[in-house]
Amino acid sequence: MRIVSGMERPCSVLSLEEKKMTEKTKSGLKVLEASLLLGVLGDGLLRATPGGLNILLWTGALVIALVVLLGRRRRVALAGGGHWMLISALLFAAAFAWRDSETLNLLAGSGLLVTLALMAWRARMGRIWLAGLTEYALGILTAGVNSFVAGFPLLLKDVKWKEIPGAGWSRQVKAILRGVLIAVPLVILFGGLFVAADAGFERLVNRIFFLDFETVFGHVLLAFALAWIAGGFLRGLLFGREVKIRDGRAEFVALNQTSIPLTKTADTSALPELQKPEPVSLGIVEIGITLGLLNLLFLAFVALQLPYFFGGAGFVQVSGGPTFSEYYRRGFFELVTVAALVLPILLVAHWLLRKENPKHERIFRLLAGTQVALLFVIMTSAVRRMLLYQSEYGLTELRLYTTAFMFWLALVFVWFVATALRGRRDQFACGALVAGLLVIAALHVINPDAFIVRVNVRHAQAGRGFDAGYATSLSADAVPALIENLPFLSGADQRIIARRITNRWSQPASGDWRSWNWSRARASGIVMERAEELSPLSIPEVVEVKDAPQEALSPISEKSVSAADSAGKPTSFKQMRKVRKH
Repeated sequence: MRIVSGMERPCSVLSLEEKKMTEKTKSGLKVLEASLLLGVLGDGLLRATPGGLNILLWTGALVIALVVLLGRRRRVALAGGGHWMLISALLFAAAFAWRDSETLNLLAGSGLLVTLALMAWRARMGRIWLAGLTEYALGILTAGVNSFVAGFPLLLKDVKWKEIPGAGWSRQVKAILRGVLIAVPLVILFGGLFVAADAGFERLVNRIFFLDFETVFGHVLLAFALAWIAGGFLRGLLFGREVKIRDGRAEFVALNQTSIPLTKTADTSALPELQKPEPVSLGIVEIGITLGLLNLLFLAFVALQLPYFFGGAGFVQVSGGPTFSEYYRRGFFELVTVAALVLPILLVAHWLLRKENPKHERIFRLLAGTQVALLFVIMTSAVRRMLLYQSEYGLTELRLYTTAFMFWLALVFVWFVATALRGRRDQFACGALVAGLLVIAALHVINPDAFIVRVNVRHAQAGRGFDAGYATSLSADAVPALIENLPFLSGADQRIIARRITNRWSQPASGDWRSWNWSRARASGIVMERAEELSPLSIPEVVEVKDAPQEALSPISEKSVSAADSAGKPTSFKQMRKVRKH
């Protein structure tokens, strides 16, 4: 006769208990397990700052968990663009380990969140490419709400805790407790001996058992928050509902719902038909007046700007009007705002227009096309103002990223004309989204901080000033370009740059592998490699001059520079190279 121990169960009992658990409960438990693992992993990885390799690793773990939980359903669930969203999410996460610019990291983070939200959302039966702007917005909002709220239905509804076999759990818990009770005295005994034998082991035990409760609470809180968000995101993907637009209204539809009814319904033909509220709409008269007045306003502005288009900087300076700086500052950002507002106005007008008359459609296309054409002239004026200002004052992050935003708007308007004005509005939202993601990717490839340094160095060579303080305030992405262009700058600028980048990047970027970043590692490596050339320049020149006023002894004054030059001391990067050669 065989005796069954506490850790064993007959096969018949095991199979009976497993059958009691529904598939939804099993899936819910898997989501809980995955979210807890992601929370613990996130606490270990994302606590290190600034972000770098850790963001890529945690995002990769989230994607792996998503693919594993989908199982055999992943082909259907990720059909219609979901696989591309997965790849895009990983690429945007990798961008944190590539570039060091805070602005680029903000753009990459936005791209990462949007792609993850769209990946977890199904529109038009999974066809992300044919969704509208409203569906995109509602889908992203739904995914965000799921991440923060869906943990409650996961714990209270999806997992049927009564279905989990209680007898098996109690037996295993009792067996585990017995094992712990037996092991604890032995661990204490041998641990005490090891502590007495080795000081290093004693320090390790003290670090483990004498913990800072604030630190422990911080770890627990971060792990719980990440687990909650990851669990809500995964739950929304597996058990959530999608957003569909039907008859102009947003509706939530359960995933995997088919259009075929599961049961036969009663005949309701004899019942009075309920009138559905008509969606809000406007006729061509209202839309035509609005767009026509806007077109007249735009035309008047364009006519006024024509002299500035052809006159350039010379016309601005001799016209007796605003100064060059005022012409730029009062013009560029206002025109960017105009360009950004026109797009939603045209989209809303097209959505509100009643489509029963093809002639009205043609009138709208004519008015909207005219407005887009005038807007391109205005955007050309804005970009021209930017280029004129850059030619005088150089390039900054704000000016570069605003120009990139204008370029994205131009792509979006071209796509609007090619789709919405030609009866293919359902393709517009996807094209605008893809254009935005491509612009973000292009900015990462261009490396804006290095590009800013190169442009401003060319301006300095043309006889204009160079702001060394601003150049050294840029991220690690700019350091290789600064060192590369150091010989083309004045001696004073060279000393400022050498001193600041040596103080900032002469040590390894970070001792924590979790926050490793390629640009920071490269900047530190180049500065340490060129230390012999940079160190003399980073030391302020002090020249003793008899009976000289106190301000003449300033380390970066023009008198000290000229005195050092006359004494034959190397005060520039070029002279340093000559000294090294001789």
